Amino acid sequence: MRKLPAALATAALAATAGLVASAGTSPAPAAASTTPPNIVFVLVDDLAWNLVQHMPNVQRLQSDGTTFTNYTVTDSLCCPSRSSIFTGKFPHDTGVFTNESPDGGFAVFRNRGNESRTFATALQAQGYTTAFMGKYLNGYLPKDLYTPPGWTEWYGAGNAYGEYNYNLNENGTLVHYGNTDADYLTDVVSAKGKSFIQRAAASHKPFLVEISTFAPHGPFTPARQDLDKFPGLTAPRTPAWDTLPTNAPTWLAGNGPLTAAEIQKIDIDYRKRAQAVQAVDRMIDGLRQQLVDSGVADNTYVVFSSDNGFHMGDHRLVEGKQTAFDHDVVVPLVIAGPNVPSGISRPQIVQNIDLAPTFERVGGAAVAGDVDGRSLLTLVTGGPTAPWRTGSLIEHHGPGASPDDPDVQDARNGMPTTYEALRTATYTYVEYDNGEREYYDRTTDSYQLRNTYAGLSAARKATLHSDLDALKNCHTNASCWTAGHVS
Repeated sequence: MRKLPAALATAALAATAGLVASAGTSPAPAAASTTPPNIVFVLVDDLAWNLVQHMPNVQRLQSDGTTFTNYTVTDSLCCPSRSSIFTGKFPHDTGVFTNESPDGGFAVFRNRGNESRTFATALQAQGYTTAFMGKYLNGYLPKDLYTPPGWTEWYGAGNAYGEYNYNLNENGTLVHYGNTDADYLTDVVSAKGKSFIQRAAASHKPFLVEISTFAPHGPFTPARQDLDKFPGLTAPRTPAWDTLPTNAPTWLAGNGPLTAAEIQKIDIDYRKRAQAVQAVDRMIDGLRQQLVDSGVADNTYVVFSSDNGFHMGDHRLVEGKQTAFDHDVVVPLVIAGPNVPSGISRPQIVQNIDLAPTFERVGGAAVAGDVDGRSLLTLVTGGPTAPWRTGSLIEHHGPGASPDDPDVQDARNGMPTTYEALRTATYTYVEYDNGEREYYDRTTDSYQLRNTYAGLSAARKATLHSDLDALKNCHTNASCWTAGHVS
């Protein structure tokens, strides 16, 4: 299969013209009778770039669309990242910095009113049929039968990391899934996604569906049909493997070499992660085929991404995330669909705060002034010379995870203390709240092994601090756009 047809629908051209207009250029005339484009958004959990090599259908999506190679998350942690995706706002504006109250989690996201201002509420108000399937936010309990605003159909799970023996809130009815092959969660949401596309397309209304898998999050449970795949596969040994950076921050500096037992576990778990994403990869193929079968592939954006990355042995860290290193904050973002060039990579500094305004502009919705991000499709239509920000912001509060947090890292020192970081195309700068600093020149040190902050001039240090301070204190589209242009 399964290449999306190349023909461009008039509707998509009109919608994209509106997207470009949101970035300050003149809009093209729009045809009043056209149907706005649909959106299929697949969000996976803890998928790092090193797993894409095992996902042929994601690679096919890349061939058919555009890949953003400098796409970063606002925090390499599930709930803060997902909160930014839903709202287009940094953690300092959503108020969600961790997975649990009082500093994060579903309750904080909801109590601060974030649920009433998401891309789902915006598109539903534009007449879209919307559906959500899978993992929502940490702390969400499907047994409460609560459906957030903005979703026409809702199939939300709670603690379903094991992929079997879980509950779904299916539009207000609690449904239990057991331990049979047919109960495997990724396959369940895949089938529901295809069913939704079929029904929504038949209604001749625009639709949005987000399918949010738990895979490949730990405990890294593959579908049973994939348990024998990739025999002998081991985790990648990059130059950062089992290596501390020079002048490492205190939280990391005490880590000794990886033990034989730790290496064995990393290798076993990497293989399980590769196996677990096979169901995700099949799901992407099935969803795209359903779009073709339903006659709406020409007018549908397919978006694939992850809420954060994952480290396995790099920088003497065993298994986890939450750091400002690229293996944790730089994740895949692939978009295919109307007027999206095929087989193209875009190097601009984009973030997960850009997804909500992108989806909103696709649907013709206005983007609120307090949204921190910006529509990404301006880059697609404007090409590599389109104006764009040069710096991204990462915000993290830590360590402090409770023992029942699914993202707690209880093996060696793996959870950084509170920090803010500035990442550009060429460097990463980190400020910890204890006064420590990191600076990695990635033009000569792409694996971030030499912290050279101490050797910077006083003027350069002052500029870095000022640039980071402006980003972490911005609160509107205009101010965050301005602050994102750094040296």
